[in-house]
Amino acid sequence: MTTTEQDVTGGGSPFGTDATENLWLHFARMGGYADTPPPVIVRGEGARIFDDRGRSYLDGLAGLFVVQVGHGRRELAEAAARQAETLAFFPLWSYAHPSAIELSHRLAAAAPGGLNRVFFTTGGSEAVETAWKAAKQYFKLIGKPGKTKVISRSVAYHGTTHGALSITGVPALKEVFEPLVPGSIRVPNTNIYRTPIFGDDPKAFGRWAADQVEQAILFEGPDTVAAVFVEPVQNAGGCFPPPPGYFDRLREICDAHDVLLVSDEVICAFGRLGHTFACEKFGYVPDMITCAKGMTSGYSPIGAMIASDRVMEPFLQGSTSFPHGYTFGGHPVSAAVGLANLDIFEREGLNRHVLETEGDFRRTLEKLLDLPIVGDVRGDGFFYGIELVKDKATKETFDDAESERLLRGFLSSALFDAGLYCRADDRGDPVIQLAPPLIAGQAEFDEMEQILRSVLTEAWSRL
Repeated sequence: MTTTEQDVTGGGSPFGTDATENLWLHFARMGGYADTPPPVIVRGEGARIFDDRGRSYLDGLAGLFVVQVGHGRRELAEAAARQAETLAFFPLWSYAHPSAIELSHRLAAAAPGGLNRVFFTTGGSEAVETAWKAAKQYFKLIGKPGKTKVISRSVAYHGTTHGALSITGVPALKEVFEPLVPGSIRVPNTNIYRTPIFGDDPKAFGRWAADQVEQAILFEGPDTVAAVFVEPVQNAGGCFPPPPGYFDRLREICDAHDVLLVSDEVICAFGRLGHTFACEKFGYVPDMITCAKGMTSGYSPIGAMIASDRVMEPFLQGSTSFPHGYTFGGHPVSAAVGLANLDIFEREGLNRHVLETEGDFRRTLEKLLDLPIVGDVRGDGFFYGIELVKDKATKETFDDAESERLLRGFLSSALFDAGLYCRADDRGDPVIQLAPPLIAGQAEFDEMEQILRSVLTEAWSRL
């Protein structure tokens, strides 16, 4: 008899606690759980999570760059319950509801420049998908139907739907799903640690990196390129911040060739870098912003594409429509939670807290640079990557087999067993990523550093 055939009238869960019998985990090697089941997380409080054995862990990744205000905030649960009692669901397909209207006002007021039109989705991949489709239709509407291609950066991650995955610059994530959507072109990212030719001149590096975008536009033909997708701080590869002048030059290039600039802020928005929208931190105004994750601190799923008045204008003409949408986009409960989440941000000054303590976070993590395995510490706000190397002097990285043993064979489980939930990632060079809830402070920074120091020291001795 299977668990689903058991009597469901008894106490507790009738289906047992086997996390792999029916559950298909995301981005997971399911065969690896035959002997050792995955951790089961049952509760969160503040900056900590707890498993089904009662063990406590520091959440060093805010769930997945999501839980900005911390776990266990009753206020957000109550906002969801109130909305569900009033209007649990209604679509935004030619109709509106109050919580989506109010949240659109709040987001537009916080967005820079003329970004005033909010198209709701249920997550980040859908927001990116929406932006590409909107860019294609925009250019058709203004008489430039050939402008359909997009440019993104090497190793950049933009999502898992077919369009968003096509924009993604991580070959290993794409190959099993090919052929993907044509017309996506890659340019170099802003990892100056791996571009030593520029030495100690980050401004020159920023100019060079931005100019590679223009070279790609010219090579493809400006009449074929619709948009450039970039994150304020690139996630995959380990938190690449923009060099000085990079976004100023990128904005000039996009304007010169009539290409839309899309700021993918699925991770970076809502306080991760100390601003509601991270483009403000680096002084540029995009044509579209994609966002999700921290909008509700993960208490309910939602995402959005925010477009400028310029992009919206041709969609307001005559009988034109944007034939695109999602059943649960702008869900009433999620929108209500988003509003309550923004209230917490304002009341508790979370953006200000990040800006006031980001230097402390950096300095604490930079203590790890005395370890032979730590090559670079980089990032911004509460969003950092620690690149691991085999030789600090030469910056020699690990080969594929060594990376497999280091990250999946040891570090992921060892860090978790030591009490730290974070990400050991090798979508580029091997890195550890850290992005704690925005309520974290020096006590959490110190705990992260101490656990990392201990586990990385053991990793080096094993190597």
